[in-house]
Amino acid sequence: MTSRAEILAAARRLIDRDGWGKLTIRRLAAELGIGATTLYHHIRNKDELLVLLLNHHVDQIARPQLPDEPHDRVVAAATALHDALADWPWAAEILTADGFVGLLDASALWMVEAIVAGAEDCGCTPAQAVDVFRDLWYYTVGEILVRAHSARRPADDAHPAPRGASFSDLDATQVPRLAAIGDRWPELAAHDTYPRGLRAFADALLPHTPPTAPRTTA
Repeated sequence: MTSRAEILAAARRLIDRDGWGKLTIRRLAAELGIGATTLYHHIRNKDELLVLLLNHHVDQIARPQLPDEPHDRVVAAATALHDALADWPWAAEILTADGFVGLLDASALWMVEAIVAGAEDCGCTPAQAVDVFRDLWYYTVGEILVRAHSARRPADDAHPAPRGASFSDLDATQVPRLAAIGDRWPELAAHDTYPRGLRAFADALLPHTPPTAPRTTA
């Protein structure tokens, strides 16, 4: 009998090989050597399969030792979230809609919990802490998807390199600063700015004076 672990392993192979957009129940059944009808006894549809895959993927990620200082804890948890999705960018694709956290199992929510808790420990209200998470999430998933899509973009006659690949032929009278950068743009744009941007973003979002504990009287 086909187990759920075997189904998830086969789906992961298909995604890694062909991309998550090519994953279908029929192709997965063929990969497993079973009929699609048999597979539907285990998985209702592709959406359920993707959620199961996502929870399994996140649940396998080693949890780093988070710092005690709440600002640093928020940054560390957001970095862990980024690194997890950067290793498997298709997961970021299915998490681009608000409300995605409702798809995750409790065991897979530790990064979200750490960011919200860190924001509250900095002095945010629960509502503000959720806003902090959502702002950091937008920045994180945007960075992952831009880089993933750029890496997948073919470079051929049918799909020419985007204009931003080089500014060497720009009119310096119109855009002098970009023209001066010229063909150095690809090298400069390839720098990994996520850690610096994340720190700056978190520092701007979070209060810098944590709430003080109420004084007790003798």
